[in-house]
Amino acid sequence: MTSQLFAVCFDATEPVRLAQFWSGLLGGEITDDPHHGVALLPSDDTGFRIRFLPTREQKAGQNRMHFDLTSASLEDQQQTVAKALGLGARHIDIGQRPEEGHVVLADPEGNEFCVIEPGNDFLADCGFIGALACDGSQEVGYFWSKALAWPLVWDQDQETAIRSPQGGPKITWGGPPLMPRTGRDRLRFDLAPAVPTDRQAEVERLLSLGATRIGTGRDESGEVAMADPDGNEFAVVTPSPSA
Repeated sequence: MTSQLFAVCFDATEPVRLAQFWSGLLGGEITDDPHHGVALLPSDDTGFRIRFLPTREQKAGQNRMHFDLTSASLEDQQQTVAKALGLGARHIDIGQRPEEGHVVLADPEGNEFCVIEPGNDFLADCGFIGALACDGSQEVGYFWSKALAWPLVWDQDQETAIRSPQGGPKITWGGPPLMPRTGRDRLRFDLAPAVPTDRQAEVERLLSLGATRIGTGRDESGEVAMADPDGNEFAVVTPSPSA
């Protein structure tokens, strides 16, 4: 038994506003989320949805996960950047070098993302969302490969990447050194058991792979809160039949 990547979650002080930004950039329909937020199923075939969940906490520090958006040409990259800026994004400096071809932006709540230059062979055929780029160790790349049953497509110099056998975006980890933690992860994964009634069995399997429970391990919605071997938060959920 394995888990499916059901969603990437954003904590947001204004969930609807943030969903509108990402819908404008990625396409897709915004729907109500059962946990008082909203959800977006991107028009690009990512295989997962994006959830925007309400929080009162302001963003602090750089996120440990961000989207890498791909470009078919230099003009296409410029158009994506211009579109994002028009929707409310802004340029930011996270230490990128002038010679690097990607453009680093932040959405209206400060969540970082990159618009990658054309000709990036590593993200070829991955779609508009080319990757979920994560701060993480080689060990955590191995963990997620087993958790999702996605094969490793890169494993060199402590950098790892996995990709679903059905295609879509890659998930990448850059290896050490890891960024310091700055409170709760603002972006995180929701996993759904392949068999919805087997949630507890799936939780036990993830624990055996190196995950840990967080707090009581279950919140008021019934989701099981966990962390991977690097301490990155995620949840095991049972989606409603309409999700």
